[in-house]
Amino acid sequence: MKYKRILLKLSGEALMGDNQYGIDASRLEQYVQDIKKVYDEGIELAIVIGGGNIFRGVQAESSGIDRVQGDYMGMLATVINAMALQSALEGAGLYTRLMSGIKIEEVCEPFIKRRAVRHLEKGRIVIFGAGIGNPYFTTDSTASLRAIEVEADVVLKGTRVDGVYTADPEKDPTATRYQDISFQEVYEKGLNVMDMTAFTLCQENNLPIIVFDMNKKGNLLEIAKGADVGTLIS
Repeated sequence: MKYKRILLKLSGEALMGDNQYGIDASRLEQYVQDIKKVYDEGIELAIVIGGGNIFRGVQAESSGIDRVQGDYMGMLATVINAMALQSALEGAGLYTRLMSGIKIEEVCEPFIKRRAVRHLEKGRIVIFGAGIGNPYFTTDSTASLRAIEVEADVVLKGTRVDGVYTADPEKDPTATRYQDISFQEVYEKGLNVMDMTAFTLCQENNLPIIVFDMNKKGNLLEIAKGADVGTLIS
């Protein structure tokens, strides 16, 4: 296997499947099976999941909700998704721990770096909920920060498209996929990979990012093996 410790970033929207909101059971099950294949290979796995299928903090202001309040609501949405994912993973026989950026002791542990690393070393899948616990930061930023803190080898950003393109492939049929690209090129070309805070964190800490299609079965394992799937940014 190419990687020993992976941080997987999943979007909340991806959990919707074909639904308008909420969690699609079949999509969740597919993710669990893909994660299990990687876990069974002995790879240490941490996961950050978004909350956009339930609530997005950045959209709160348009409905008259204070931005900070909205961001905290978004954090709670990520905890709901994290709990659903934890339950599904444990239903498949995997050992997990859910750690939260805000204190919700009844359902998850507070995030402590040393404890998170110890869980990974003991072969537990660690799910990070509630972002970093502060407003104005996205779950992309959470993924970058947590990956650096637990010394992951790579951030895998699971999306609906199979990598980074010259333009939006859903809008421009002539768009082509980059096999690999440097952090600097992404800046210069203005490509939308992650928010700038998250992206800069990875660049400054030499942490590679792979953007790939999480909805295609087997992709996660192929990446763990070192296959050319998605787009590598380094």
